[in-house]
Amino acid sequence: MLLQRTIKSLVNAVGVGVHSGQRVELSLRPAAPDTGIVFRRVDLAEPVDIPVSTVAVTDTRMATSITAPGHSARVQTIEHLLSACSGLGLDNLYIDITAEEVPILDGSSASFVFLLQSAGIVTQQSPKRFVRVLESIEVKQGEGEQLKWARLDPFEGFKLKFEIEFGHPAVDATGQYVEFDLSRDNYARDIARARTFGFTKDVESLRAKGLGLGGGLDNAIVMDDYRVLNQGGLRYDDEFVKHKILDAMGDLYCLGKPLLASYSAFRSGHALNNLLLRELLARPQAYEVVSFEQVELAPSGFSRWLPAW
Repeated sequence: MLLQRTIKSLVNAVGVGVHSGQRVELSLRPAAPDTGIVFRRVDLAEPVDIPVSTVAVTDTRMATSITAPGHSARVQTIEHLLSACSGLGLDNLYIDITAEEVPILDGSSASFVFLLQSAGIVTQQSPKRFVRVLESIEVKQGEGEQLKWARLDPFEGFKLKFEIEFGHPAVDATGQYVEFDLSRDNYARDIARARTFGFTKDVESLRAKGLGLGGGLDNAIVMDDYRVLNQGGLRYDDEFVKHKILDAMGDLYCLGKPLLASYSAFRSGHALNNLLLRELLARPQAYEVVSFEQVELAPSGFSRWLPAW
């Protein structure tokens, strides 16, 4: 049987929120089978649990944020941590957090991968459940130069294809298309180190909206009108589009279970990714929940451990 996974021991991290600029402490703890991934706001007078789900997503401006059912407590910028959970196949996890935003750390998911692997990943005596896509689902926004779309197609495994188009010299000089297949590729090596990115021309408008207050060269790729300003340059020659894959993996993991599907997207983002999941859930005939009694029958990639890089 292909089993659920959690971590073996507690691990901690401290950082700042990229949008809030606020210091935040994070504790990752093991969780029982079928718990899912649950954030817990421990800074409040009475701690509030916020389970991750598609319908819990309440804000997708510049990041993915979730809100507790029937409560105002929320957690922002969850996508990088969820992406690490997706890439490492973690099903159950408690995340204690002392502020409203997950720390950005180095702007990628590599630090979260390191934390989770340091804690140790263990199997649990309950079947791992997947959402298998049975019918193609697509959502679109805009037309012409403003067109963007995201799509899920039936696929016995998990594959993501993403294409970007920014019209910026520094971005245009890099790879614009990436395909990541869990059966063939390695998340920790190929995707996790890709950092979030931003443009100096947008800084003032973002900060006027209370966003980007903790961003800088140590936790993002920053560009002026022509070039990358980070002294070390890029980590991958296609780091921009790889970060969009990283984000998409985190957004899709809001579903609460790993997908058996092929995801493809053009200029998509957090809002469209969540809309895609909501469209899937609105069509019960388009998916089924499955598990694998025999490990060898599971798609390649889900049945193997992912080594540290």
